[in-house]
Amino acid sequence: MSYEIATSGLNAVDQQLDSISNNIANAGTVGYKSTTTQFSAMYAGTQAMGVSVAGTAQSISKGGSFLSTGSSLDLAINGGGFFVTADSEGNTSYTRAGSFTTDKNGYLVDPSGNYVQGYAVDDSNTLQEGNVTDLQISTESLPAEATTTMSFTANMNASDEAIDSSANPFDPSNMDSYNDTYTTKVYDSLGNEHTVNQYFVKTGDNTWDVHYTFDGEEQSTTTSLTFDPNTGKLTSPTAPISLTFPTDSAAPIDMTLDYSDCTQYGAEFSVTANNADGYTSAQVNGVQVDEDGKVYATYSNGERLLEGQVVLAEFPSTAGLEAVSGTAWEETSQSGAPLIGVPGTGTTGTLEAGVLEQSNVDITQELVNMMTAQRNYQANTKVISTDTQLDQALFQAM
Repeated sequence: MSYEIATSGLNAVDQQLDSISNNIANAGTVGYKSTTTQFSAMYAGTQAMGVSVAGTAQSISKGGSFLSTGSSLDLAINGGGFFVTADSEGNTSYTRAGSFTTDKNGYLVDPSGNYVQGYAVDDSNTLQEGNVTDLQISTESLPAEATTTMSFTANMNASDEAIDSSANPFDPSNMDSYNDTYTTKVYDSLGNEHTVNQYFVKTGDNTWDVHYTFDGEEQSTTTSLTFDPNTGKLTSPTAPISLTFPTDSAAPIDMTLDYSDCTQYGAEFSVTANNADGYTSAQVNGVQVDEDGKVYATYSNGERLLEGQVVLAEFPSTAGLEAVSGTAWEETSQSGAPLIGVPGTGTTGTLEAGVLEQSNVDITQELVNMMTAQRNYQANTKVISTDTQLDQALFQAM
């Protein structure tokens, strides 16, 4: 019987060495999770029968260190969850290896060509939540968009002297005819850039006039601003004003300008917000992924458009997942069905772009495990050698 017990020990250690060697071989594999071999004692009633391999356990919950790569599509999960990928036939797998690129059609893929899954956007770049599909990033140029809205927030200096416009009429070239000025870039329907200058003239206690020039040409429109003498906040106008600026080759720029957050305090003139929409046409020059998984195409004019959102999967029991080639896992009856969500919600972690999660293999520990396995293997062979010698002695005595 000792032969069989020692042989079972040799077989168990051999399988343990398989796990150790696989861990060492994948020490440099992105997203790899180390495995350990679990042993189980065998008995037939009270008779010892040796050892068997009960299975292998994956250290999925133990994260690996992050390695900076500088590539915007290299993603690491800071916390729980798995990236969801699907092959061309729709077979789904789950991975922690976030080394992604785009293929010739703009689809986000892993090194094996599997498609990264997420929420896509419609034609107006509105996220279609709930519909998990292949993520695709647009490679088309961005058409020009005319300026339609502008919000402007500034403090007018309450200590400024009022200007007598009858004695000193407004003149953009005469700095004594206005108190302050500010320039904003706007765009017409063809993407041509223009400048709108605002000139602020204090006309009395708590009242100001705003004059405008468009590409240096004085405009006839004037806006009056009135501030509350007690709070310093704007009381008029209460809604955004409408402005129209004619252009030479494009449609007129029809825009609204919002002064609602402007103030008048005894401090220097200062601008805290000057936001005008619109932009010139541009080409795609990169991709950006935020920590919540939202994927943006970035353009040469500084704009970015939402192209989708990466989703993550969690499982009731990650220990029940089945490891497959490609540093990935597949769902099993033991793991339970995947729980799909966006990064940073529930138990899923957030994303970090430009980094990859390294293997969580501890080489030092694996070498120690290998030496322990070697010692156990030698001990089991010694049992067989001793048993053989005893048998030989017994045969010689007969």
